[in-house]
Amino acid sequence: MMHFEDFSSFLDMGGYGLYVWLSFGVTALSLLILWLDSIFSKRSLMSQVLSEQARQARIKAATEKSVKGDSV
Repeated sequence: MMHFEDFSSFLDMGGYGLYVWLSFGVTALSLLILWLDSIFSKRSLMSQVLSEQARQARIKAATEKSVKGDSV
């Protein structure tokens, strides 16, 4: 376990601070982008599913109307 004398030495990480904090930043940014992409993809997919369901319902209603019109 490492102990640092002050906050500045903690940020410096023994001379490797740039690499350590840059890797944390890139990882956090990547996870944020992945999370946002999954949210927007889910919304888009749900919109497409609802649109397809409405389309199928319209087709079914038109088919039933056509069948009823032919049999009368």
